[in-house]
Amino acid sequence: MKNKLSDLNDHLFAEIERLGDEELIGEKLAEEIGRAQSIAGVAEKIVANAALVLKAHQISIEWESFGKKKLPPLLE
Repeated sequence: MKNKLSDLNDHLFAEIERLGDEELIGEKLAEEIGRAQSIAGVAEKIVANAALVLKAHQISIEWESFGKKKLPPLLE
């Protein structure tokens, strides 16, 4: 499974389209809202993880620029 952040973007926009369906009412709308909330929660975690990976990469570049050859174990 090789998902990318662009895939997440596609899923989020697909959910927006489903929520915009004016024929979706009552229980079906409530189910879709629940699904949207779940997707949004997972998306937040994915974005936070990507931000953490980027920050770790930035720190590794800075670490190397200080002449450190080996990263702290947590960043390897």
